Amino acid sequence: MSKAKYTVTAALPYANGPLHLGHVAGVYLPSDIFVRFLRMNHHDVAFICGSDEHGAAITLRAKKEGTTPQEIVDKYNAIIGKAFQDFDISFDIFHRTSAEIHHETAQEFFKVLDEKGHFTKETSQQYFDEEFEQFLADRYITGTCPNCGNENAYGDQCENCGSALSPTDLKNPKSTLSGKTPIMKETSHWYLPMERHEDWLKDWIQQGTLDGVQQHDPKKWRNQVVGQCMSWIDNGLRPRAMTRDLDWGVKVPVTGGDGKVLYVWLDAPIGYISATKQWAADNNKNWEDYWTGDRKLIHFIGKDNIVFHAIIFPILLKAHEGLVLPDNVPAYEFLNLEGDKFSTSRNWAVWLHEYIEAYPEKIDELKYVLTAIAPETKDSEFTWKEYQTRVNSELADILGNFVNRALVLTNKYYDGAVPEQGNLTEEDQKILDEVAAIPQRISKLVYDYKLREAQAEAMNLARLGNKYLADTEPWKLVKSEENADRVQTIMNIALQITANLSIVLKPFLPATASKLSEFLNFDENDWTQAGSPNLLPTGHSTNKPSILFQKIEDEMVEKEVEKLNAANASEAAANFPPQKEETSFDDFTKLDIRLGKILEAEKVKKADKLLKLLVDTGIDKRTIVSGIAQHYSPKEVVGKTVTVLMNLAPRKIRGVESQGMILMAEDAEGNLSFVSPEKDFAQGGEVR
Repeated sequence: MSKAKYTVTAALPYANGPLHLGHVAGVYLPSDIFVRFLRMNHHDVAFICGSDEHGAAITLRAKKEGTTPQEIVDKYNAIIGKAFQDFDISFDIFHRTSAEIHHETAQEFFKVLDEKGHFTKETSQQYFDEEFEQFLADRYITGTCPNCGNENAYGDQCENCGSALSPTDLKNPKSTLSGKTPIMKETSHWYLPMERHEDWLKDWIQQGTLDGVQQHDPKKWRNQVVGQCMSWIDNGLRPRAMTRDLDWGVKVPVTGGDGKVLYVWLDAPIGYISATKQWAADNNKNWEDYWTGDRKLIHFIGKDNIVFHAIIFPILLKAHEGLVLPDNVPAYEFLNLEGDKFSTSRNWAVWLHEYIEAYPEKIDELKYVLTAIAPETKDSEFTWKEYQTRVNSELADILGNFVNRALVLTNKYYDGAVPEQGNLTEEDQKILDEVAAIPQRISKLVYDYKLREAQAEAMNLARLGNKYLADTEPWKLVKSEENADRVQTIMNIALQITANLSIVLKPFLPATASKLSEFLNFDENDWTQAGSPNLLPTGHSTNKPSILFQKIEDEMVEKEVEKLNAANASEAAANFPPQKEETSFDDFTKLDIRLGKILEAEKVKKADKLLKLLVDTGIDKRTIVSGIAQHYSPKEVVGKTVTVLMNLAPRKIRGVESQGMILMAEDAEGNLSFVSPEKDFAQGGEVR
């Protein structure tokens, strides 16, 4: 029977920052394990990735850093690419969407769909920033998520609940450019009418069938993937704009497309195809062999990308005609860090390139831990303490201890030569039967995308060997001459287990597997050989081993936790002004701060930042002028309970006498929020 052919993609990392461990655990490490396993099983496989270099977030970062989008993507493409190389992620190609071949491929793809009538061109009202004279696409706009209430959702996605959004879905929208509430303005775009595709998508996702033909095994799709897709479909798919009013990205290649680029979620997945084209050209291959015909297309992604890879991209692929649809979309949940979410803005992260720089000899240790806690079906958490525990108690005490015992004793008793297996006891045969069974279980788990369990099974082989030596105690038996044959059999079996470990660990811990191969003077890359009781022939020479895994000391854990906390504190301090000079309690008590309720509000003429408020303070009604007009409209503030500094000396502001001050909270980005009581307190209550 011919082997299945695979095209495996890993989500394109966004080139506006480096990789942290959450990215690695949820996409790049599992995809690498899967591909390494496929290669060992002689599948024809292409492993494709590249950096996603377009979209609003890139231009926002460029504005913030006072540079150009191209300089941003060049910088982070290099950092990300080197981190992948140093971490030994075995991509066939790591490409980039700013490449000319990608622009050509994406534009050609768009034109094919447009010519076939799969887009509609519509004029609609969209958010527009009057101060910057710019339409607000995706990350140029924030607001409250309509699904979970997160007040910092973006115009394309809520990073709190993972919902895919459109800018008009947001409540209380604000421009990320000016901080103001945007207006609605007319613009024209090309839309993908997704509602036309609901029927076939239902059958394809739930049953695995397309036009009555079985395309994939729906039982292998993760529940969260099917659940999120069906939630979208059951709620009714809507047309989605495939173009944006931006100047950074792939230019719209048809008449009327001036000043517009392709929507990043049309542009980015086509990056898988353009990267394949580049790789094929570099290796004298035909790229179409990897995107047409009898081919399994696998997308490894995070859960926030499910809809794009399991609904939108499949619609585009089918509409293009002749291209394969995903066979599976193994999406991972989120990895948290030390009790909190990874946060780039707060520097609450363990950056991959920094880990590699600090611990270049501990690559496999990190791979092992991240796979052991991989968020396959639910969110999980990385802590430095668990990292230490797993490295010490599992890698060092189980795997390292067994391998060291097997090889050290072989060198001690037989000068490194593999002894004869001899007669097998019932116990020996049970051990060898289990040695044969473990690779089969690993295979089934990997093909089912259960990589966390698969690695655990590989470690069970080390546990089996450790227990076997502990139970048989050859170091005691060798003291008696009459046990010589028995000791040879025990040590032969221990070495056969070690040789099998060098095979089954290759997908998960490639550097460790290479060390085992060096120790054994044996290198086997064919998975079908795993489970054999006779990998090492009698008399085969082995080498002296070194320590596989050094134990992690408490000092390392303490250092990393302190570094994390210090970075977080430093980032916070950099974002906010320093503490003011010390004041006395008596001075503080002179301040009369009370709760008030805004009764009326209007803009102050010829003052963009000012609102004139009528506030009920419980003891009077007074006029207060507040510089919040760029953050709140008059309509938004009426009825709000606010905190008022009462005994501030009155002063005239733009001709209006202000009799107090509204106290506001400000975040690192300069956004303002009212300071209001948690409970429904009446106006007049003192704040102290």
